[in-house]
Amino acid sequence: MDWYWIVVVLLVVSGFVGLLLPVLPGIVFIFAGLLLAAWIDDFARVSQTTMIVIGAIALLAWAIDFFASYLTAKKAKASKLALYGTLIGAIVGILGGVIGLIIGPVIGAVIGEFISHKNSGDAARVGIAAGFGFVVALIIKLILALIMIALFTYTYFY
Repeated sequence: MDWYWIVVVLLVVSGFVGLLLPVLPGIVFIFAGLLLAAWIDDFARVSQTTMIVIGAIALLAWAIDFFASYLTAKKAKASKLALYGTLIGAIVGILGGVIGLIIGPVIGAVIGEFISHKNSGDAARVGIAAGFGFVVALIIKLILALIMIALFTYTYFY
């Protein structure tokens, strides 16, 4: 059963790498590692209820990935087409690896805003806002991942 713990460590570590380099589904890996760790002890130290709470935090962090760029573009008074472009860019960006995940929402927002207003200044402003959303999402996901780890660790050892 010791090899299970090796898998737990690999999942959690690769999850944190995935938060910083969005090639891997970071939050999903962290949650999977914590779930495996709870399962190893048959949920004796970390209850199923605790894992549901940690899962809800993971779901929130995963959703932030998709909506942070959208929300910051909306705050920058982006047009509806720019907002749709941000979401489409985020989804299409997944296929482009790290670069796609970073610039997909930005390009989508810029294209949508330019189509809507034909003004490159507005398009640039909205694109920068969408890019800022990516950075905000990264910070929030990192904080939520640390909360997941802290909650699990507290429950496991106390």
